[in-house]
Amino acid sequence: MSTLTEAPPPLAPAEPAKQSPRKRGRFTPYWLLLPGLLWLVIFFALPMIYQASTSVQTGSLEEGYKVTWHLATYWDALVEYWPQFLRSVFYAAAATVMCLLLGYPLAYLIAFRAGRWRNLIMILVIAPFFTSFLIRTLAWKTILADNGPVVHTLNTLHILDLTDWIGWTAGDRVLATPLAVVCGLTYNFLPFMILPLYTSLERIDGRLHEAAGDLYAKPWTTFRKVTFPLSMPGVVSGTLLTFIPAAGDYVNAELLGSTDTRMIGNVIQTQFLRILDYPTAAALSFILMAAILFMVTVYIRRSGTEDLV
Repeated sequence: MSTLTEAPPPLAPAEPAKQSPRKRGRFTPYWLLLPGLLWLVIFFALPMIYQASTSVQTGSLEEGYKVTWHLATYWDALVEYWPQFLRSVFYAAAATVMCLLLGYPLAYLIAFRAGRWRNLIMILVIAPFFTSFLIRTLAWKTILADNGPVVHTLNTLHILDLTDWIGWTAGDRVLATPLAVVCGLTYNFLPFMILPLYTSLERIDGRLHEAAGDLYAKPWTTFRKVTFPLSMPGVVSGTLLTFIPAAGDYVNAELLGSTDTRMIGNVIQTQFLRILDYPTAAALSFILMAAILFMVTVYIRRSGTEDLV
């Protein structure tokens, strides 16, 4: 009986359970994402918030600016500068179409026909990146000079008569015209079109072309039914990478154009750096961003593909 009434000995404290390696590694991806997230927050999100607050401010540089939620700045900026917005969209769209027409055959050549010359052609495609954007644009002032061979050839072929009739050039000049701006945009952003197209075309299985040939499909039918649909991710990616920066560009219009070819990027740069009207400049920036975001969303939905390169 005495043994039954004795209290049981105290239990030793249980050792804490060791965390399994799987649980410890669960947070590793988040730690790896942390530097990128911090970069986006510091250099993208915070400047965006600051510009958003600037767009609804009133005041002057001498007196200071205050947030008064003056949303009329957006409407006033849009009413005053809508021609520059339309001109930017038109120039960017024209340059994108030109890049697609020039870049697709070259990307097709590199992917299927280049052979041992593939690496050399790829180096030539990215060679413009070895020099600055400004130098590349200034070079076009020499190429399109009034007494240069390009203008002389276009005059000989009477091409400038046609471009003058549609309003792309002015007489026998190419510089300071819409054609010069579109040429500069096309040249500067052409690699952004070729590289996604090449990547998409290279992924196509060559046996699909052989199968189309076995089914007596002609080369054009094979391209229309097999090659081009499978390369749509590259087409969408290339057009986006070309159109978005071209719509906001101001260097080409500044160096190759005139006051009649000013794009919205030139207006924003002038408002920020010369006129010092920061609310209007910020409002124009947000209007441009919203317009591009809307057009890109509609374009991606219409393209029928979400598999971007």
